[in-house]
Amino acid sequence: MKIFQNNCVFISTLFFVFYLSSSLVFAQKKYASDPQFKVKIDFDRWHDVHELDDDMKRLEKTYPKFLKTIVIGKSYNGLPFMGTIINNPDTGPEMSKAAMYIEANVHGNEIQGGEVCLYTIWYLMENYGRIDKVTQLVDERVFYIFPTVNPDGRQYFLEGTGGGARSGQVPVDNDNDGLYDEDGPNDLNGNGVIEQIIKYVPGKGDYRKNVDDPRILERVKFGEKGDYILLGSEGIDDDGDGMVNEDGPGGYDPNRNYAADWQPNYIQNGAMDYPFQLPHSRAENEFWLAHPNIAGVQSYHNAGGMILRGPGAKWQGEYPGKDISVYDKLGKKGERILPFYRYMIIWKDLYTVHGGSIDWTNDGLGIISFSNELWSRRQYFTSSELQKQTGDPNSPISRQKSRYFFNDRLEFGDEFVDWHEFNHPQYGKVEMGGRWKKTMGRLPPRFMNEELCHRNMAFSLYQADQMPLMQAGEHSVKKLGGNVYRVWVDFINPKLAPTITAKAAENSVVQPDLLLLKGNVDVVSVSLVRDKKTQDYIKPVTKRIDQHDLKRIMIRNGHPGKTTRTFQYLVKGSGKITVIYDSVKGGKASTSFSL
Repeated sequence: MKIFQNNCVFISTLFFVFYLSSSLVFAQKKYASDPQFKVKIDFDRWHDVHELDDDMKRLEKTYPKFLKTIVIGKSYNGLPFMGTIINNPDTGPEMSKAAMYIEANVHGNEIQGGEVCLYTIWYLMENYGRIDKVTQLVDERVFYIFPTVNPDGRQYFLEGTGGGARSGQVPVDNDNDGLYDEDGPNDLNGNGVIEQIIKYVPGKGDYRKNVDDPRILERVKFGEKGDYILLGSEGIDDDGDGMVNEDGPGGYDPNRNYAADWQPNYIQNGAMDYPFQLPHSRAENEFWLAHPNIAGVQSYHNAGGMILRGPGAKWQGEYPGKDISVYDKLGKKGERILPFYRYMIIWKDLYTVHGGSIDWTNDGLGIISFSNELWSRRQYFTSSELQKQTGDPNSPISRQKSRYFFNDRLEFGDEFVDWHEFNHPQYGKVEMGGRWKKTMGRLPPRFMNEELCHRNMAFSLYQADQMPLMQAGEHSVKKLGGNVYRVWVDFINPKLAPTITAKAAENSVVQPDLLLLKGNVDVVSVSLVRDKKTQDYIKPVTKRIDQHDLKRIMIRNGHPGKTTRTFQYLVKGSGKITVIYDSVKGGKASTSFSL
């Protein structure tokens, strides 16, 4: 019995030692998973205005050195226009660097751009110090990012049915009856969708349901008779004027209220009474004017898969050739970053826009400006084989059928409201339905949204990287006799964008670049050297009548992209001198040496 007890003790001791050693091995095991994010944000769902603001504040609290949340104004309903400034103070003050301005959600129902903006802030911070290119961008550039400049419209879209949410919420009398916003959409059955209304009239209608898929309502051909008439959208005539849903909240176009080529309502519907009348456009413009270091703009809209540039209207005329070259290089690169997106001109390839934001930032502020229309329906079926099938009328994913197939097989039927009977207070027995939910069509499926965020961010970061970045290059000093010296100084802009666009120079809307010389010397002349080898130089700038101080030369056309320029000074004196190139959109570069 005693031997048995001793054996039990021995076995128990062995088990304990084995368990302890196994636990230690288990505790020391290193896993190969990605490191944890400091701030967890989900990009497979839609954030309302308050969540966006809270997430920006969470990021600011986590990364206080780099981030600062700001409010530049308030909407009609009192919601803040909140944004984030990204700047590394260790590499210079905010206004000393070229800045990229990124905005979204100008139209209330175009919400995925807000997610792209939030993703951009999050990605830059989470990967600073880990990815070299991200670190470089944060060190060299400043970012002003505003996830929603139409918080009223965004909140109305997310809280309601989505009907009429393109506008903001400033009251407008859309039907000219002296009343404001009195006849908006009515969700009669309370399912959160403004549906179509059809009435069954056998052999007397002009619509029929598709034979293969009765969810699809189609107009009959000329000379044929259908079984249904279309009575419009779900709702009632709230104001008794014979029209339904004609005067909902707002009713203007937030992207027609900027100063470039602004036109009154009878030419450009939704433009309001004068430029910058709306709270968001006024607040934005005040911010832009206070930040002349902004050299790039991206305004995210939806949909259609487009990388858009101006002009918005043909009569504005094409951009100068030098600017087109920059836009083309950026846009073509964007097409490779963003599959199924096309680089396009607004008036030529889309439609005419008067008073649009990116026309104002380009023409009125001298900023290289794009507007990405986020999401292309071609992305539902991305392989070349499936793309071929979408063009086959007999395929289950042919043009009109493709969204139904995607909804059935990948969204499990969640995005479509089928036809169902309803007793309408004005029309009697009808069928309602036949509508996609507000999150289908113009928005990507939630499970595909993170890729949309990342790819569009990547294009905007590429644009930010190609903003001007002035650098000092080589210098040389040659004594010509006595205390007279010839000084050559190189300044380089290695990026695509110039410090001043040709359009900005034409419109005189950007402060000229400055070439400054500091030191105890007299400047005899300043010239631009065309060829160092032949010592050929361009006509001296001293001939310009407005260049009175040769230690402070104005360069009105700026410094082109991908260019090194050599400036020649003839000076009298001795000692240390410093030559500085100062550009509001390209930053400062300087070099110092002794004569």
